[in-house]
Amino acid sequence: MDNLLKLSLGQKLQQKLSPLQIRYGRVLEMNAPEIEEEVRQELDDNPALAVADAQQDDFSDETFSESAEQLQMADYRDEDDIPSYRLEARNHSVNDVYREPAAVAGGNTLMEHLSSQLVEMGLGVTDLRVADYIIGNIDDNGYLTRTLPAIIDDLAINQGLDVADEDVRRIYNTVRSLDPAGVGAIDLRDCLLLQLKRRRATPDVKVAREIVSDYFDLFSLKHYDRLRSSLGVTRQQLQEAVDVIRTLDPKPGSVYADAAVDDRVRHIIPDFSVEVDGGSITLTLLNNIPELCIEETFAAVGDDRAVTQREREAAAFVRRKRDEASDFIAMLKLRQSTLYSVMSAIVKIQRDFFLTDDETKLRPMRLRDIGAVTGLDLSVISRAAAGKYVTTPGGVYPLKFFFNDSAGSDDEDASVRKIIAEIKDIVDNEDHARPLSDDAITAELRGRGYDIARRTVAKYRERLGYPVARLRKEV
Repeated sequence: MDNLLKLSLGQKLQQKLSPLQIRYGRVLEMNAPEIEEEVRQELDDNPALAVADAQQDDFSDETFSESAEQLQMADYRDEDDIPSYRLEARNHSVNDVYREPAAVAGGNTLMEHLSSQLVEMGLGVTDLRVADYIIGNIDDNGYLTRTLPAIIDDLAINQGLDVADEDVRRIYNTVRSLDPAGVGAIDLRDCLLLQLKRRRATPDVKVAREIVSDYFDLFSLKHYDRLRSSLGVTRQQLQEAVDVIRTLDPKPGSVYADAAVDDRVRHIIPDFSVEVDGGSITLTLLNNIPELCIEETFAAVGDDRAVTQREREAAAFVRRKRDEASDFIAMLKLRQSTLYSVMSAIVKIQRDFFLTDDETKLRPMRLRDIGAVTGLDLSVISRAAAGKYVTTPGGVYPLKFFFNDSAGSDDEDASVRKIIAEIKDIVDNEDHARPLSDDAITAELRGRGYDIARRTVAKYRERLGYPVARLRKEV
């Protein structure tokens, strides 16, 4: 028992972030739309926070005489944007119900497009059910995702349809005859053949059909000399046939992709604006955050002479909300100051780029370089740059775009993007009949003063979207 009861003393040093510091880190990472939403939310939640706008004083005295229809018309920029149905006269009585046109999603999916063609072909009920089941196994690119034997088994088990193999194949060929050409293919070679079979049989199309049908592996590997020898054609005839194949669509169903994809398009709202006038650069922090202040009724010091419990609770509530509002205002000002300091440092280091909009002018820049200019911690700089964009005369760039490492070269200011630009120049100007290997590109870069490894060249080449030398070969 004596061994179980012990009293000991110890010292421990521990650091913890306060709730305000944690929130500041989160607010610093927000982009312009997010911080504006955060301010609106705080204005709704905290009665002690108000917008410092003198024009708001007379807002409650205004009276609105506009009708609901006039308010809807005011949403349009000018008369040219107003739909015609809103300008039409409504000759209805008061009790009539008027139905406004509703917005509907446009565009059909691939499955809907194929099904609509099947309905017009006059198929029987069983054939139509089989065809619909086959269409349901076609992906968004237009390829069949299951084998015919598996589909036949599914029809028997899941649909209760006992259909002969030859009937399923006949219906499958009917699906393959639908538009767009190439739909229902089992692989890329099959897809290209389906499209070529619908082309008029010109000499170049005939050679293209033979290439895809009999020599697709040679064509995929770009062994053009062996391909020309096997076909017995001239270099010009082979080039014309290859040009025909390149006009084909490897993903015929992608043009009928779901219209909902448009909803995923991300709209970028810049946080900064850089304007260039000769050799002068002007930086502006863009935001729609209003100037905030403490609401007048909360501005006075709480009543310390409160006697009753209710009065003391009310005074404590006023002080708490006032302190929260003051902290939020100070946090916003610190955020704005930090963002401006970080962007100012970026403009200072990358001045040549902003003046010329030439990516090769980008200097190597790391977080510690910004920290040396601003005196901020690296974690603060990283949060300030995350998800932020700047608009320049040359376009809109993420702040992360300006951070890049130096490349091994005789030039200390040579950045990774400068090396990538050099590789792009070398590949674009190479002999397409004898493209350069990664070793040859490395040797060429060393001749230009950039001493980098071959594996680094391969990585940057892939980043540019260039395949290996063998696949860059032309006829």
